[in-house]
Amino acid sequence: MDELLAEIRWKRKVHGIRKEGQATWEEYRNVARVCRDATRKAKAHMELKLARDVRNDTKGFKYISSKRKARDNVGPLLNEASVLLMEDAEKTELLNAFLASVFTARAGPQESQVLEAREEAYREDDFRLVEEDSVRDHLSNLNAHKSMGPDGMNPRVLRELANVIAEPLSIICERSWRTGEVPEDWRKASVAPIFKKGKKEDPGNYRPVSLTSILGKMMGQLILRGLHQASGGKEGYQE
Repeated sequence: MDELLAEIRWKRKVHGIRKEGQATWEEYRNVARVCRDATRKAKAHMELKLARDVRNDTKGFKYISSKRKARDNVGPLLNEASVLLMEDAEKTELLNAFLASVFTARAGPQESQVLEAREEAYREDDFRLVEEDSVRDHLSNLNAHKSMGPDGMNPRVLRELANVIAEPLSIICERSWRTGEVPEDWRKASVAPIFKKGKKEDPGNYRPVSLTSILGKMMGQLILRGLHQASGGKEGYQE
């Protein structure tokens, strides 16, 4: 990087000298060519590093997004009456209605097992499902580069304040488990429709991708881990 900055400064200096008539156009062009080659080499090296580190650092995705010339927006959609909807508000309502129509709240086999384990754990008055240490460890290992959820909680801030907020968060999670109530901000989600395949005007060809609260996901993971450990399955657990 230092070498590239030196090349850029030298190019600017030669450009000023040429304007004063103390350097030829050919000399400036050679300096500009060397600077351009160094810039391209540095850019290629940076992009390669971003690609290698993309698993641990999401800056690579942000860089790619910033280089895209156009955004993929949802195009016109056909409603049930085969009318082509052009306005964003109309398309939003149509997609919302379709996704709601295919949503099912019926519990699957795994969810039923979780509910049964919850009832058993609830009978143990002294059993604490979400420990303060577990919350602190989870917060301390948050990826600071992840996006904030709809609640506006920055993962970097949560990680830096892990020792301070671990205790109150563990109380909130435990109370949520005991009462069956979830904080309102943790239930919100920013949903974006992603095109799958087929005709783009068909609402059924889009799948929803949700950005949810970091703390809400943390609570779900900690409760699931506590239930798994309470049922005796301490090995092979993955969050």
